[in-house]
Amino acid sequence: MTVTATPPPGSGPPGTAAPAAAVPDPSPELLQRAATVRRCAMALGQCGDGARQQAVLAMAEALEQARPSILAANQADLEAAAGNGLAPALVARLKLDAAKLDGAIAGVRQVAGLPDPVGRRQLHTELDQGLVLERLSVPLGVVGVIFEARPDAVMQIASLAIRSGNGAILKGGREASRSCGAILAALQTGLGRSAVAPEALTLLTSREESLALLKLDGLVDLIIPRGSNALVRFIQDNTRIPVLGHADGVCHLYVDAAADPEQALRVALDAKTQYPAACNAIETLLVHRAIAPAFLSLAIPAFARAGVELRGDGASQALGVPVAATEVDWGTEYSDLILAVKVVEDLETALEHIGRYGSRHTDAICTTDAATADRFLAAVDSAGVFLNCSTRFADGFRYGFGAEVGISTQTLPPRGPVGLEGLVTYRYRLRGEGHIAADYAQGERRFTHRSLPL
Repeated sequence: MTVTATPPPGSGPPGTAAPAAAVPDPSPELLQRAATVRRCAMALGQCGDGARQQAVLAMAEALEQARPSILAANQADLEAAAGNGLAPALVARLKLDAAKLDGAIAGVRQVAGLPDPVGRRQLHTELDQGLVLERLSVPLGVVGVIFEARPDAVMQIASLAIRSGNGAILKGGREASRSCGAILAALQTGLGRSAVAPEALTLLTSREESLALLKLDGLVDLIIPRGSNALVRFIQDNTRIPVLGHADGVCHLYVDAAADPEQALRVALDAKTQYPAACNAIETLLVHRAIAPAFLSLAIPAFARAGVELRGDGASQALGVPVAATEVDWGTEYSDLILAVKVVEDLETALEHIGRYGSRHTDAICTTDAATADRFLAAVDSAGVFLNCSTRFADGFRYGFGAEVGISTQTLPPRGPVGLEGLVTYRYRLRGEGHIAADYAQGERRFTHRSLPL
């Protein structure tokens, strides 16, 4: 297969497409580090709930104590990014100010307080007298996470990994190297004060290591890419390890004929401008033709005041949208203050547009009509489908997960913001008393298949 996607972060000048690269074999040093993480993860998976909970709390406390060094490291990364012409969307994700750090640490503490995802009995069946089957949740083992910018992702992923009994191999973008290093040092300091080995977490620092991570099948159980379409596609095309993630975040808001115009405008502004670099920010605004004149008369000046460039179809341009949209705009994730606008005939036309151009991430409708709302919520095949609220709520912290390792738009679970439940799998345990299959094949014994209490 010919690879044309951009390799993982750190492979070329910021904001430019790097040439395709072959995936190298892991070095002996990387193999040793990965084996160490796996060994620590196996021990971590045997730790009780209290030990893992205390480890995460110790990580949060160490992050608090390391605030000055983390913020200073991030400032150094931002200054370097300013000199290297990093794209505005990546600069927004790279920035870790005091408020953002506070939120991230709060998320770590929230993860500590979540119910234990390990050891839950999901199935309990008597196959026959004395032959009892259980299905129990268990950790995955080791997760590898590759992400661009977003140094706060280190805190989110590490806390979720430790709480769920998993080790983690992390690789941030070159633009966030100082921030990620300072954060990981604090997290390992916290683990050093707990019953969990600090080596359960490790940080890769070079392009060669991040590429070679894709060949660590047998040592890494899941890879989670967080970044551009090119990054995700490259990883999906170049590893045998299962990959969890999404390549695009083309989110829509449909303003129905029965919408409250002022409420819809408030939702639309938040969904676009509250954090435009986020993957759950809307990129296309669909407006029913019956409400378009009234709604756009409010929306166009409001978006202009917010610094948003509107790109519209012919109908919306006739109502004042200043820039013409092209076919490319309907499928573009801008991650910036740009919004495509289209006037649609009806709900079905809106659904058809979302089905054609959407990325199955998060899509929303504003309407006061219950039947229309129900139709939209049932028909849109996205990980998140919202009514009368901003798409920015599609977030692990806001869902109460404490944090998220990423957002998945695939159909199979886990789907949407992935928290602790996405980092556990299950194992069947069967206890018998000398039972053999031949007895059942010969008809000497029969299965009872009796459900037992969980």
